[in-house]
Amino acid sequence: MKFFNLKTLSAFVASAVAFSGVANAEISLRFGYEAPRSDSQHVAAKKFDELLKDKTKGEIKLKLFPDSTLGNAQTMISGVRGGTIDIEMSGSPNFTGLEPKLNVIDIPFIFKDREHVYKVLDGEIGQGLLQDLEKQGLKGLAFWDVGFRAFSNSKHAVNKPEDIKGLKVRTNQNPMYIKAFSLLGGNPVPMPLSELYTALETRAVDAQEHPIGIFWSAKLYEVQKHLSLTNHGYTPLIVVMNKAKFDGLTPELQKAVLDAAKEAGQFQRDLNVKNEKDIIEKLRKAGVEVIEQVDNAPFKAAIEAEVRKDFIEKHGKELVEKVDALAK
Repeated sequence: MKFFNLKTLSAFVASAVAFSGVANAEISLRFGYEAPRSDSQHVAAKKFDELLKDKTKGEIKLKLFPDSTLGNAQTMISGVRGGTIDIEMSGSPNFTGLEPKLNVIDIPFIFKDREHVYKVLDGEIGQGLLQDLEKQGLKGLAFWDVGFRAFSNSKHAVNKPEDIKGLKVRTNQNPMYIKAFSLLGGNPVPMPLSELYTALETRAVDAQEHPIGIFWSAKLYEVQKHLSLTNHGYTPLIVVMNKAKFDGLTPELQKAVLDAAKEAGQFQRDLNVKNEKDIIEKLRKAGVEVIEQVDNAPFKAAIEAEVRKDFIEKHGKELVEKVDALAK
């Protein structure tokens, strides 16, 4: 009997240990993005991983896939929705096919400055837009930073709207930017970031528009020698997770994921602002003509009203008015 009890006790302890190991098993999440390892997005992704490990005592870690390793933005978003990728981040324009109201963020010149941006994204408007993504199987974790957009090309300096006329301009698939550059007389050519360098090098397109951080980290300066800080629009990154995967976490782990994502996002915003002047200096040393002071008024006059009109006709004016109100 004593032998039987000892065996039973041993089996019970072994089962308990095994069960405990399963309950506390490490969760590894696949996190994909288009930006190269040299970009602040990758630095922030590593920060996100560090924060998650700390907040969950090692229970959750990230496996990072930069450089479009898991595909372009649209492919990765589909992967997250389907559950083959756990977390993805890309610019907000890539999500507007799923949730068109996100286009409000992309209306040219809608943001006054970074303070205005953060009021919108971190407040009721931005959080509501993230929540809308849940209908598409995506849990919006946080807004990170791509930044205010600049215009580059291989032909000539751009100081006024007329300078864009006739240029083949790489844009993303967002109808806001396609309409804007059409109004400026350019020929918009949507394509993924992963294809952009080659397209510029072979002159399949003449120009592109990205924040200077991407312009630097993707080495676009090697094939573009004219850069104008037009600040015609601001683009946030949206970090999303497969909603079913998020819902399957305990409330404590869910909070850790959300908190870590927001903290890493703030870290990246600060890093981008800090790096901006240094990047401009590096670009000039690399032979790029950088025009920092651009009169935005003529650009704004040429495109803002028409693009706003398109959005309001489809979605009403309430959301635009709420964004405008936060600029005051």
